[in-house]
Amino acid sequence: MTKLAVAVTAFLLLLSGCSDKETVKEPVKKVETVTNPEIKEDPYFYPLTGIGSETRTDGRAVAVMVNNHPLARPQSGLNKADIVYEVIAEGDVTRFLAVFQSEQPVNIGPVRSARAYYIDLAEGLDALYIAHGYSEEARIMLESNQIDNINGMVYDGTLFKRSSSRKAPHNSYITYENILEGVNQKKYSMEKGPAAFTFLSEEDSKTIAGNVANSVSISYSKSGKYDSTYEFDDTLGKYKRFSDGEQTVDLETNEPILLDNIFIIETTHQVIDDAGHNKIDFKSGGKGYLLQKGKINEVDWKNNNGRIVPVKDGVEVPFVQGRTWVNVMPTKLGLQNSISFNEQ
Repeated sequence: MTKLAVAVTAFLLLLSGCSDKETVKEPVKKVETVTNPEIKEDPYFYPLTGIGSETRTDGRAVAVMVNNHPLARPQSGLNKADIVYEVIAEGDVTRFLAVFQSEQPVNIGPVRSARAYYIDLAEGLDALYIAHGYSEEARIMLESNQIDNINGMVYDGTLFKRSSSRKAPHNSYITYENILEGVNQKKYSMEKGPAAFTFLSEEDSKTIAGNVANSVSISYSKSGKYDSTYEFDDTLGKYKRFSDGEQTVDLETNEPILLDNIFIIETTHQVIDDAGHNKIDFKSGGKGYLLQKGKINEVDWKNNNGRIVPVKDGVEVPFVQGRTWVNVMPTKLGLQNSISFNEQ
């Protein structure tokens, strides 16, 4: 993690000016970092969470399309995802791209169909892409082998299993064991891990500055069925997630989804056909918010070699070590109009 010291130091200097309770009287020229010799640093860390490990953390990421229809909740496996991208599929219906690398859940789903921009996000992480179905644009991308993928349209009833407790299209699931079976069948490599994001050390994460925001609500729809709310639990030091007022938990274990970074960005969405499919711009950058440790900061976002990262004054903003949820909002809705914060 020492190679990230420069980025971390720059980030902390930037955030020191963001708090509404602190005033910097003169610029800080230099920050000296003193290493505590009693703290043992792990030799490895997971590239998508920053969490240290005594053993190697190699291994390809797996990105799975997960259904967010009310009839698909609660979902399976989201509590093990390193990063989840929540993006509109059609209309005001959101869908998740759940990315797994540090942990492998037993069961994942319900699995839903592909869209071109989800493929772009997965490709930016060099991930194996899992979906069940596709839009026409996505079908062309997948069948041209733009990205290694396993699709339920080919493996329905074999690698993908239907749950009898739910109705189609909300009942397709895949186990991690079957993902690996599909990898063997298609002779894909799972050795290379994704490029690492930038992370704060555990000590530096304790000094994050910014305005207090103990909860944030994000409105995608007038009905509220796809609205997301995050509440910071000071005891846990993590965010709990809610959909339409119901806490997001794992179907099998009832374990809650607990998050360390909430990254909210806005970008252009353009409807491109009669089915309501979108073209979403993940290249141009734009405005956003980053919530960490109960604090909120305005940031920008940029595409860094396919990865969507927060930046401040051109410097990449480190994530807190742990799990991240990225909410993607249409520019036409506007961050100010669709997001509300609560300090209490």
